[in-house]
Amino acid sequence: MASSPLADEIREALRDAADPALAPGQQAYMKSAMPFLGVRVPEVRRLTRETARGLPDADELRDAALVLWRRAEFREERYAAQALMALRPLRGRLDLLDVHEEMIRTGAWWDHVDEVAHRLADLLDAHPAELAVELRVWADDEDFWIRRAAIIAQLQRKDRVDRALLADAIEANIADPEFFLRKAIGWALRDFARADPDWVRSFVDTHPGLSPLSRREALKHLG
Repeated sequence: MASSPLADEIREALRDAADPALAPGQQAYMKSAMPFLGVRVPEVRRLTRETARGLPDADELRDAALVLWRRAEFREERYAAQALMALRPLRGRLDLLDVHEEMIRTGAWWDHVDEVAHRLADLLDAHPAELAVELRVWADDEDFWIRRAAIIAQLQRKDRVDRALLADAIEANIADPEFFLRKAIGWALRDFARADPDWVRSFVDTHPGLSPLSRREALKHLG
């Protein structure tokens, strides 16, 4: 795709902020084939917001995000792409679901997938019926990272959680031995237990097929 002046500015800001001494440890921690510059994630997000400040053009923000993502040489560039997708002009836009999906499928690791989950929560607030249909499809996808995103899409939604959607996403994956799915199931239930502990207890009690990991995480703060 065409170049993006905003993406170029963000790349330059990241390189100016780089601390090469941090990079090897970051890469090892994330088990990343893509190298790091040595910029911590909160700083990546701050620099991205500052560089994009005052730019309300949603198409330009989207294009910059895609350029950063697809042409990334360092993992921080992908973090910056996701930080752009979190900005207000792009938040809650159903027509950008394909971008989030691309980031999950090509990012294929928990840091990228879990960040997209926040954007899915925004979409559920803006388009609950439409996104619920999409997430039920995702919950059965061949790609387990897409399925993980469907499971954790309602984190921190508290009393706004669609219980039927959460149950469907979990039940579609309850027998899968993949660690990242079992962890996601437990995490989603544990998070919702803060808003509706009785529902979570009942769900755990009526689903003996939950893995020990999922069950333990779900009940972690319920005694």
